[in-house]
Amino acid sequence: MFKSEIRVIGWDDAPHKRGQRKRVLLVGVITRGGKYIDGMLSTKVKYDGLDATEKIARAINKSRHRDQLRCIMTNGISFAGFNLVDIKELARLTSLPVIAVQRKMPDVKSFISAMRKFKDFEKRKEIVKNAGKIHKCGKIYFQKAGISVKDAREIIKICTTHGNLPEPIRVAHIIASGLSGESRGRA
Repeated sequence: MFKSEIRVIGWDDAPHKRGQRKRVLLVGVITRGGKYIDGMLSTKVKYDGLDATEKIARAINKSRHRDQLRCIMTNGISFAGFNLVDIKELARLTSLPVIAVQRKMPDVKSFISAMRKFKDFEKRKEIVKNAGKIHKCGKIYFQKAGISVKDAREIIKICTTHGNLPEPIRVAHIIASGLSGESRGRA
C-alpha cells in the first residue's frame, strides 16, 4: 500500500526531428501522486546515442529531491530517436523502481528491426529485451524494473488523475513540448 502522495519523477523528451539536433532535452517532473508538482529536473542526451540511462540516473542522484523519491517513470524506453533507457540499469544506479509507460502496445519486433542500422545493434537489442514483459493497466501499457507488477499498477493508478497517462509523465510531456515551442499532442 502506497501513500496517495508518493513522490514520483516522470521523464519525457522534447520534440525533435531526425538530424535537427545533436542533443535533445529530457525533462523530469516530480509529483506527489497525481496531485502536486514538487520540482523539475532536466538533462540533455545525444540524438540516437546511448547515454539516457546514465544521464537520468545522474540527474536524479544529484537532486535535492532524491531522498524523497519512491519511483521513476519514463515515457517508454526510447528518447531522442533511439537513445534507449535500460530500465534495469536505471533501477540499479538509483536504487529506485522504474516503470516505463506507453500509451499503445509497443510493436517490439518492428522496433528491434528499425535498430538494425546501428553498429551497436546487439547492445540496443539487449536493452529492449531487458525491459521485460509488457503489462497493461487501464488503457496504458508498462514495463517495470525493481518493482512487482501489482505495486507498479498501484503507483500508476495513484498517479493517474487527468486522462490516461500518469501525471509525472503527462506534465513532463507538456513542459518538454512547451520548452521547444508549444505543447501539442495528447498528454
